[in-house]
Amino acid sequence: MVILTDMDDTMEDLLTPWMAALAERWGVSKPREEVDRWDIPSLLPELTPEQIYAPLESEELWASVRPLPGAAEALEQLAGEGHQIYVVTASSFQTAQFKAKHVLIPYFPFIPIDHVIVASKKQMVRGDVLIDDGPHNLLGGTYQGILFDAPHNRAFPAKAHGLVRAKDWAEVYDAVQDAAVFRNRRCCIW
Repeated sequence: MVILTDMDDTMEDLLTPWMAALAERWGVSKPREEVDRWDIPSLLPELTPEQIYAPLESEELWASVRPLPGAAEALEQLAGEGHQIYVVTASSFQTAQFKAKHVLIPYFPFIPIDHVIVASKKQMVRGDVLIDDGPHNLLGGTYQGILFDAPHNRAFPAKAHGLVRAKDWAEVYDAVQDAAVFRNRRCCIW
């Protein structure tokens, strides 16, 4: 299968170092569990959107980003089983370079750099599965959506929208296996 996966807060923990950078620079941040919506400026009204998003353009921030537990192992296992893994990220060009240098290459060396797709409209990318923490990226695509659980998406009714919610990478792996079984059954029915 072609497995598409988001990076930020799906393959790696961006939120923790991002909030740490805001606390260091402006003295304002939120613990990970309190970031309960996608709209971070509404959670930190003391800061402007420019102040909030500025750390994302810093190479120093990306040097402190680490993979989420089990992400590298699960994706490497899926790649070893013959699945094609593609990273689909909605990033600026500069941020994508920092992600590749500090996260993808050191922690996910089995994913070729030419398997990175920068796209803000992920529904335009074809694949069998998309793993993402943003429900807006999973709706309307031709892939099976796997919603990677995070505080900012817990209020979203994944099942009602045909999505599978995965709380960790072990559950992602299982959901991909289930999708592969379903896909094989569907394609082989005469």
